[in-house]
Amino acid sequence: MIVRIMGEGQVRLDDGHLTELNKLDDELLTELEGGDQSGFRRTLVALLEAVHRLGTPLPDDSLEPSDLILPSPDATLEEVREMLSDDGLIPG
Repeated sequence: MIVRIMGEGQVRLDDGHLTELNKLDDELLTELEGGDQSGFRRTLVALLEAVHRLGTPLPDDSLEPSDLILPSPDATLEEVREMLSDDGLIPG
């Protein structure tokens, strides 16, 4: 799967890592719903760090269709709310 992090580029990520990422996504959704700004920021950074840790960055000149688009690390609660689906940022 190809994951785009807004403002950073793309990362190739094995589908087997979705379970770990979904746990962070669920936590992020709870913090968004509760308006927990500090928890939201902490979990968003942890989610993006996990994508970087588990994935392989694509070259800057590569442009693959993205299967998943994640917000930048400095995204606001409101910006992330606009990106959410019923499943959160990560489907499943």
